[in-house]
Amino acid sequence: MNLFDNTLRDGGNVVGHGFSKELTASIISGLLDCGIQDIEMGNCKGLGAYSLLGAANAPSDEEYFGVLKPYQSKGRIGMFMLAKCAEEDNIKRAAYAGLNFLRVGANAGDGAGSVKAVEMVKKSGLICRYSLMKAYVSTPEELADEAKMLQDAGVDKITIMDSAGTMFPQDASAYVKALKEKVTIPVGFHGHSNLGLSQANALAAADAGADEIDCGLLGMARSAGNCATELAAATLKKTGHLENVDLYKLLGYLDNELIPAMSTYNYHVAVNPTDLMLGLSGCHSNYLGMFKKAAEEEKVPLLKLIADVSEIDRKNPTESLIRDMAINMKLS
Repeated sequence: MNLFDNTLRDGGNVVGHGFSKELTASIISGLLDCGIQDIEMGNCKGLGAYSLLGAANAPSDEEYFGVLKPYQSKGRIGMFMLAKCAEEDNIKRAAYAGLNFLRVGANAGDGAGSVKAVEMVKKSGLICRYSLMKAYVSTPEELADEAKMLQDAGVDKITIMDSAGTMFPQDASAYVKALKEKVTIPVGFHGHSNLGLSQANALAAADAGADEIDCGLLGMARSAGNCATELAAATLKKTGHLENVDLYKLLGYLDNELIPAMSTYNYHVAVNPTDLMLGLSGCHSNYLGMFKKAAEEEKVPLLKLIADVSEIDRKNPTESLIRDMAINMKLS
């Protein structure tokens, strides 16, 4: 199981058409540092959209290429590209800039018209991902047949996109199972939160055999947002689907860097790292004041303290237990 972070593409919708170069570098570094290596960046409408679609409230593709350079060897970083915006010169520039992949996107049922775009990406030497956008307009069986056709055309990885956030967990499961039975390439799932089900759908997709879950830091994405990267990491690790992500580093980056940076845009964080840890640990918020006091006075990480104490007593943790655990953390 793998997390594919889309903050720097889909999340760009919350700030215009894409993040600044400085924030892009910060997010790439933050993701890589906690073990998330598959990252989609750039203009929210994809490669070439700056000029072809007038999506100019963001740095240009070339400026984003420049930000990428220090991180090329540290992760698998690429861009999205609408099939209708596929131009050979742009694709060649992306390959020359050192991108790992381009993800071609088109609505479900329109795959035949995307084959040329897929061929151009493969000819450039880049990995070709593919997004089956608005996947719900096709039945699971129809989508699986289209996925098989795209695999035969050269697609390396394919994603089921619940673009309107309309699926229920049983839908996510059915689509993933249908594709897994039809193709041999990795299958991903991309959910939106319009019904508040993106997290549940991610877990259902994982249980059904999905190889990858799309996500965005703080849930940032178009409309109601994506499955939050930090929630996906927390729940998928707890259910045994994910191993290589350092959750504490990820939550620390959000608390210390990204959440303060997004306050400039008045972005509301639905579930902050502390609330996430309370849920993950089964710790009632009534006890939070005691935890904060001990963590501050003993100068130990609050979230780790909550987790460690809750492993011992999450029904009625006492102030003395919390203090003793904080002192032990400081000495270890």
